[in-house]
Amino acid sequence: MTLALQASSDIAFTPAVKSIQARKGSREAYARVERHGGWATTIDDNLAAFLAAQTSVLLATASAGGQPYVQHRGGPAGFLHVLDEHTIGFADFKGNQQFITQGNLAENPKAYLFVIDYAHRRRIKIWGRARVVEDDPELIARLMPTDTKARPEQAILFEVEAWDSNCPQHIPQKFDAADVAAAITSRDLRIAELEALLEAATKPRD
Repeated sequence: MTLALQASSDIAFTPAVKSIQARKGSREAYARVERHGGWATTIDDNLAAFLAAQTSVLLATASAGGQPYVQHRGGPAGFLHVLDEHTIGFADFKGNQQFITQGNLAENPKAYLFVIDYAHRRRIKIWGRARVVEDDPELIARLMPTDTKARPEQAILFEVEAWDSNCPQHIPQKFDAADVAAAITSRDLRIAELEALLEAATKPRD
């Protein structure tokens, strides 16, 4: 039997977790959060904008026996769709055909999304339930990005139950190769422009 949560953060802060927090000195700080209801339970504008900018997400599931599994999902910015204040959806592309995530969700719908933005050193943790939708071509087409050659196989819908953001401490700052290439190209064009201006300014006049 699943016990009702007293605060949304109880989805992660189990009695065992709280016991360790108390022993290590962080329990009171998190208790103050719990007294205000815990973590957010709906997708607000800030979270929606953050998700829309991401190109990568980690989806964690577990089998009925509790064996954990983490699978990467990626796509162009915008591949993560906010369908309503509780639901995130994305097209599930054809891959290595292991179907571990789908098998886990078939027997245990509990799931978790971990989204990290290295460039801006921000990470979001999202707890909820997920399901695979195979027989809805209209939904899959709606979720399919337009600027990718990946082939969709099905859709995954994630129902948000609670989410929290971490501080940026210990997140290394990294940039996508495409962003670095664009910055270098812009720099090179500017250098060429300045060199042309310098040459024109120093060219002897008749």
